[in-house]
Amino acid sequence: MSSITAKGKEKENPIASLLAGAVAGGTEAFVTFPLESLKTQLQFGALEGGKQLTPYQALKGTIQQRGFLGLYAGVTPVIIGNAVKAGVRFTTYDQFKSLLKDDQGKLTAPRSMLAGLGAGMSEAIIAVTPSETIKTKMIEDSKLAQPKFKGTSHAVQTIIKEEGWLGIYRGVGPVMLRQGANSAVRFSSYSTLKQLAQGSVVPGTQMPGWMTFGIGATAGVITVYCTMPFDVIKTRMQSLRAKTEYKNSLHCAYRVVTEEGFFKLWKGTVPRLGRLIMSGGIIFTVYEKTYPALSSIV
Repeated sequence: MSSITAKGKEKENPIASLLAGAVAGGTEAFVTFPLESLKTQLQFGALEGGKQLTPYQALKGTIQQRGFLGLYAGVTPVIIGNAVKAGVRFTTYDQFKSLLKDDQGKLTAPRSMLAGLGAGMSEAIIAVTPSETIKTKMIEDSKLAQPKFKGTSHAVQTIIKEEGWLGIYRGVGPVMLRQGANSAVRFSSYSTLKQLAQGSVVPGTQMPGWMTFGIGATAGVITVYCTMPFDVIKTRMQSLRAKTEYKNSLHCAYRVVTEEGFFKLWKGTVPRLGRLIMSGGIIFTVYEKTYPALSSIV
């Protein structure tokens, strides 16, 4: 991220941050969505009549039932939401970071984590909750013998008709926790790892793409294991049957732990790990390459 290498109190270009983040987010969403689809299916867990699927079984079943395109059920709201989310994330992170830098223009790991937390909370409210709710319901609906959603716009209309406008904000609590934790862990770990790696880069030259990808991927691994329980609860609370199954997020967490076991809070880790390794590498690399070009023209 160019903002991490900015010197002193130099401020970032918010428009360039927004646009570069949106490009990075949309690209990452499309490339990694099949893994997101498999992760969501695995997290339904006991909601599928107690049948526990492996990632391979979920993949095979989806392709047999719906074809390869079945892995892209619900992709449209995620691409749109991810583009907006990443734009908001990078813009707010850069602004929070500018405010939190010390007089020498440096950002300590705790301050970087705080800036990431603020960015994550912002993106959860503005973009993530609606797109995640629609995506989750569309993926679950696509597994039914007779799906009721005809497409993204029809799904949105149906959800609002049946649950009201608040229906697309179901699970906002765990989403805010997940996104806040995601961004706090991801940005702080990425920032720390990048500062360590810069010692091997020739002064005055840009860090090579493969190194940025590797650092972003490593940050993704750290993020997955630290935040997975929030993701599982978020998925359950946004399912089609959440209103009848759970009273609130705490009740959902309690039922998962007592009925399925503590480690089910990490259900879907494998596909999410695969996605966030790729996600971290793609999104930081695309952002790093896109931001300088955009900042020179906007």
